[in-house]
This record gives sequence, structure tokens and C-alpha cells, in this order.
Amino acid sequence: METFKAIYGRAAKRHGGAKALEAEMPVIKTAAQLKKISDDRWLADFTKRIFQAGFNWNVIENKWPGFEDAFRGFDPVHCAHLSDEDIDKLLKDERIVRNGQKVVSVRANAQFLCDLANEHGSASAFFAGWPMDDFIGLLDILKKRGARLGGNTGPYGLRMMGKDSFILSKDVAAALIHAGVVDKVPTSQKAMRQVQNAFNVWHTESAKPYAHISRVLGLSIDG
Repeated sequence: METFKAIYGRAAKRHGGAKALEAEMPVIKTAAQLKKISDDRWLADFTKRIFQAGFNWNVIENKWPGFEDAFRGFDPVHCAHLSDEDIDKLLKDERIVRNGQKVVSVRANAQFLCDLANEHGSASAFFAGWPMDDFIGLLDILKKRGARLGGNTGPYGLRMMGKDSFILSKDVAAALIHAGVVDKVPTSQKAMRQVQNAFNVWHTESAKPYAHISRVLGLSIDG
């Protein structure tokens, strides 16, 4: 497997040096900072990523104030108790993008976050405390217990909220293949464990956050 030093050197060379490369790194919040985030913001951001998936991101951004109003600030308890009648009203609400399956996912994910709050004190505490050496375990929980949070949707949501994370974008997957971690885009449990192990090794080697390792990987190959 390729060393992170070699991957970093290639990425820096392609993007104007180490200083320019470091400027591309995402901001990561500490566990203490993550715990201070109110659970409604997790629901809001997951919802935004779900609606942006396969759609024009700018449209969702421009309509976002309407989403906040329509879903009453994404309070998880309120959204978890939306009735079918409430959902029908939302599907006629011009303030939002009226995609039925995505609208219903808000209720399901609100219940998911309420469950996490009941189990861990808050959803924020759960996300903040999850260990990065088993990040694929967190992704599995998002996929199984959340709604429409599989693939890269959940990881993008975590990244945008400041949780250390890796995202298996097209470029990152290509970099993992180039580095000898996997031989094709990782989808199986075995391949995902290989990816996790590689990130763990590179984190130990570099002491860099997993999100930074992920970003360097994506920038280390021709897009």
C-alpha cells in the first residue's frame, strides 16, 4: 500500500505546493464543539444533503429559508410527529421541493435523531463520540437506521457539520485503487474494512484528521 507521504507529495505537486494544498482542507470540529450543536441542525443538514442529491444544489440553497419555515426549524420532535395529513400539506407547499420520498425521509430521520437522543442524551453526543477508527460502523448505522443516508449523502452531511469523516467520492475511490487499497470502487463490507484500515494506517502515519486524508486522496489524482 502506498504511504501517505507519497500521496501527499503527489497532491501537493499537482496543486501548487503544500501551503496551497493545506488551504483546501475542510474545517473539523472537536468533540466538544460537536456536542454543542443542537439536534435540529443535524436534521436540517441531513435533509439538505438528501434534497441536493441528484438535484441542482443552488436551487436547494436558494429555497432553504422556505424549508426551514415549512419544517418549523427542523425540530426533531415536531418533525418525528408529522402526520400523514401534514406530509400531504408539505407536498403542496411551494416553499420546498416537493419530492414525496425525500419529504417523508424528514419524518423518518427526525425519529432516528430522537432515538439517538434518548439513547445518548443527544444526537450530537452520539456523533461526537463515535470513534474514527470505525467510521464505516457509523456509516452503516446511518444507512440502516436513517432514511436516504446511505452512499455519500450521510458522509457529506457529517462533513458539513464538522465531524471528522472520509467521503468515497469518485476521485477518492480512484486514489484508493491507485494506492493499492482496493482493486475497484469499494462497496462490499470486505472492501470497506480495507478502506477503514488504510485510513487508520495513514492517520497513524500522518496524525492528520481523516477528513484531511480523504481530501488529499481526492486531490492526488487527475480529476
